[in-house]
Amino acid sequence: MKKTMTLLLLAVTLLCSHAYAQNRGSELMKQAETSLSQNEYVKARYLFLQAYSAFIQQANYANAVKCAVQTSALYHRENYYKEAFDVLRAAEQNILSANQQNAQTLATLRFPITKERLRMYIKLKNTIRAKDQLGQLEEQAKAAGSDSLSNDLLYTQATYYYTFGQNQQGDAAFNKLVAQYNNQKKYDQVKECYKTLISIGRSANNSALVSRTYENYIAWSDSVQALIARDDYNVLKAKYDESLATIQDKDSSLSSRQYIIVGLCILAAILAAALVLGAIVLLRFIALTRKQKKTIETANQHNELKTQFIQNISAQMEPTLGKLEPTNPSVQALRSFTAHIQELSDLESNLSQPYEMEERNANTFCEGLMEQIKPLTAEGVTLTVNAPKLSVKVCTEPLEKLLLHLLKNAAAYTPAEGKIWLDYKKRGAHTQQFIVTDTGCGIPEDRRENLFKPFSEVRDLTQGDGLGLPICSLMATRMNGSLSIDTAYTKGTRFVLELHV
Repeated sequence: MKKTMTLLLLAVTLLCSHAYAQNRGSELMKQAETSLSQNEYVKARYLFLQAYSAFIQQANYANAVKCAVQTSALYHRENYYKEAFDVLRAAEQNILSANQQNAQTLATLRFPITKERLRMYIKLKNTIRAKDQLGQLEEQAKAAGSDSLSNDLLYTQATYYYTFGQNQQGDAAFNKLVAQYNNQKKYDQVKECYKTLISIGRSANNSALVSRTYENYIAWSDSVQALIARDDYNVLKAKYDESLATIQDKDSSLSSRQYIIVGLCILAAILAAALVLGAIVLLRFIALTRKQKKTIETANQHNELKTQFIQNISAQMEPTLGKLEPTNPSVQALRSFTAHIQELSDLESNLSQPYEMEERNANTFCEGLMEQIKPLTAEGVTLTVNAPKLSVKVCTEPLEKLLLHLLKNAAAYTPAEGKIWLDYKKRGAHTQQFIVTDTGCGIPEDRRENLFKPFSEVRDLTQGDGLGLPICSLMATRMNGSLSIDTAYTKGTRFVLELHV
């Protein structure tokens, strides 16, 4: 327990010490900057040195480097070069010994130290050492990958070359910095570059650099003023050209208005004639529409009378047929014919009324239909159902009646050893198909066109009245579907019932 408390107290002490060092370093740095602004150089140097020690203690290397560079600058300001170099050397060793920074961060921290060392060698006119420091500075700027350090490097290179009379190289370094702003037409920043370089020259008591930079600045300023004047001239010329084009357009529009007025008069006359002609056509159209409406009403009345007539015929024939021999084939054919007529008439009158729907198992439903036609098939006929065990919504009674009619026809025309299929297929979320296929004799091509039209031919009623498929087609329509024959199937007959639910 005592050991744990001791460790806890130690941790708290370290944290408090770290916080104190951080606060102390920031406070000392602030006091040093204040003393520097008041030209108290000795006091400022002492405070920067104390702040540097505090920042090193808390591993705040960025601020430590700033304080070390300021201390070194204040030392060699009074020609204490040995002390200045010692401070920079100690700061660099502390950074390298920490071994916690990556290459980019390390280069960023070392850059200001190397730069300050270069300034001292330039001031001492030590060309060899200065050139060596400049090379290190280039490597560090490249490793840091910072735009601000790259610009700082160009300032420093220009200072070095101008100091040692290498004006051509100095111009190249400085012009490279200026060029990127000129290309972007950031003339204010170029002006600041010249001012900064002049300030550097004055701080270093480098009259040659100041003179050379000022000459370049005057030359650049003249050229920029010419460029600005040219740009302003181009803008004014563009505005003048635009105004001239506008004036010409207005002149053209004024001269063309006379033609427009004449054209409008001609157009008004044409429109007046067109209105008269349109009125005549409209009156004839109204008269024709009334005639057509009357014709349609008459046709609808006749259609209703026809339907009533057919229903009356069916009702009137029933008592007479009841008196005849029920086993007579002709009597049976007439009974079937009257029933089909009545059913056809009822379907035509109720097409807009949907059937009731219910859930059925597709496989069970189809299997049940096949069982009903099995006794009607010839010997050896194969009956096949292809339907999944899937619950589907159908109109059970009319659907069963329709499919049984198709299956009975298939059984009647499929010879021995033939095949009959009943397939169920889903064709989408709301579409389903029932397909009846056989290998019978098929339906002749000349009869397919009127296959679903009632009364399309005169028939012997004892051989069938031909109303079964028209009735099936109307039932399919009432179930929101359609019944069709697959003309591509040539090995018998295939009917496709497609329903939409």
